[in-house]
Amino acid sequence: MAENKIFAGPRVRRIRNGLGLTQTAMAEALEISPSYLNLIERNQRPLTVQLLLKLASVYKVDLDELQGEAGGTASQLREVFADPLLSGELPGNQELIEIAEVAPNAANGIVKLYRAYREQAARLTDLADLLAREGHETSLSGARLPIDEVREVIERRANFHARIEDAAEAFHAALGLVAGDDLAVALKSWLRNKHGIVVRALPVQTMPSLRRRYDRHSMRLFLSERLSAFDQLREVAMEVCLLALNDEIQAALEDLALTSGEAKRLGRFELARYAAHALMMPYGAFLAAAQRARYDVDVLRARFNVSFEQAANRLTMLQRPGAQGVPFFILEVDNAGNRFRRSGAQGFPQAKFGGLCPKLNIHVAFAQPSQLLVDHVQMPDGAGFLTVSRTLEGPQAGFGERVRRTALLIGCDIAQGDEVVYADAVRSPVVAPVPIGTACRLCERSGCLSRAEPPLTRPLGLDEMVTGLSAFDFQ
Repeated sequence: MAENKIFAGPRVRRIRNGLGLTQTAMAEALEISPSYLNLIERNQRPLTVQLLLKLASVYKVDLDELQGEAGGTASQLREVFADPLLSGELPGNQELIEIAEVAPNAANGIVKLYRAYREQAARLTDLADLLAREGHETSLSGARLPIDEVREVIERRANFHARIEDAAEAFHAALGLVAGDDLAVALKSWLRNKHGIVVRALPVQTMPSLRRRYDRHSMRLFLSERLSAFDQLREVAMEVCLLALNDEIQAALEDLALTSGEAKRLGRFELARYAAHALMMPYGAFLAAAQRARYDVDVLRARFNVSFEQAANRLTMLQRPGAQGVPFFILEVDNAGNRFRRSGAQGFPQAKFGGLCPKLNIHVAFAQPSQLLVDHVQMPDGAGFLTVSRTLEGPQAGFGERVRRTALLIGCDIAQGDEVVYADAVRSPVVAPVPIGTACRLCERSGCLSRAEPPLTRPLGLDEMVTGLSAFDFQ
């Protein structure tokens, strides 16, 4: 019967060094030659079952320590090299195991250094937010990916592009649509007649992982049948805008002053998406309808035959000089708390509103899918906001696939609540504002049941005689 062979040289060397033995002394105890032990430690000879048993009896070594791979450390290294900053350097699994096996202390050092870097980056971000909230300029920043740069630019500036708005409104008027006409049909006809592009929806089996694909050779725009009719319309509108509004999109892209080629490509995509919304919901008509409906998103989405998400996004764009709407802002997250979109009519109010408080109704929305949740929330400084949240369904999932569900929050200053229909739900004097903060690390509300982290500005109240409602109670 063949012996089971295990190559575990680095672990044998670690045991020997831990005991302070020379190779000669260990080889004598194991009844093998020093040269053979040397080959074992260099993984040029296997550690047989007989040697495993000998090590266990002589040195009281746990056999699992010798037979098992350094799975824990290798798993932690995989987490490190999964970071976008290191994704280009990602070794294969075998290389990670070898690092963990041959140099376990160095591997643990890499993991500790990476975790310290992440913690430091989080603290710098929190400190930058705190300084910004107090009106101080700060240049604190970590290494950013192109998508981070694009998101920061979009969050910081008003979500309004005058040239795109004017061009989209003029293009929509030139289509000559009358009441009852289908915009999707008109846009597909324009693509076919002006550019010879035919739009087709493909089944999931043909295009399993793409939303859209433009085939330059056959002049066809393929859309996934996973997309709703509203999302398919937006994809068609984006293609039209990239052709008909190219100059306006390029001018707006230059205004963003993005630094890298990849950031500019991402910015162009975002501006094409903006232009598609402007084409689907022309500024003048949409603003008039929004004011008549008191910004009821469901009424607007039915009026313009768009989705809730598309109508809510459009509300943040109504800032044309002389024809402005209520300055809304939006925040979109998934159920793990990842933020996908933050923008606003005047920029996302990061310093005033934050958007990271666990008591916001955007987090509650996942427990009540498709339901509108309305709150009047109040910051520690007394500033109030009207917030409306609901879940959004992603592309159609097949059997056995998990539905991609996110939640969208649309908000505005409570002072403008009289213009918004949702304020009627929180106008009663019985309904008290929900006390929130920008983020746990920047919030000094005491006794908060939802607190997830201690504040940066206060020391923890470590008193063995008194235990507060939160594990992070502070002095």
